[in-house]
Amino acid sequence: MYKISNVKPLAFCGSALTDLKRFPEKTRNEAGRQLRRVQHGLDPHNWKPMNPVGPGVREIRIRDEHGAFRVLYAASIRNAIHVLHCFKKKTEKTAFTDLSLARQRYRAALIQEESEL
Repeated sequence: MYKISNVKPLAFCGSALTDLKRFPEKTRNEAGRQLRRVQHGLDPHNWKPMNPVGPGVREIRIRDEHGAFRVLYAASIRNAIHVLHCFKKKTEKTAFTDLSLARQRYRAALIQEESEL
């Protein structure tokens, strides 16, 4: 029996992987489970669109006893799922610095994709 896998690889932008590794273990594991769902073409359990960052950018939302954590990613870029930014939310509204960093990394991923064509 042959199994053909359409799993899209993850590409961590900037310090996103290092930032994700700083999440508490339980939260980090949940983020990994949700990213695996995205790799298999499924939606994360709790997400919302992040259009101010870029078209197709989504935010995985994780809440636990340590607080609210976010993983911003773009699955619409052809070659991989680009994990743009991972952070702990400190206020109700997502901070401008977090949005602008994710936007900058999104643009860089698009430029890199164009240069590979």
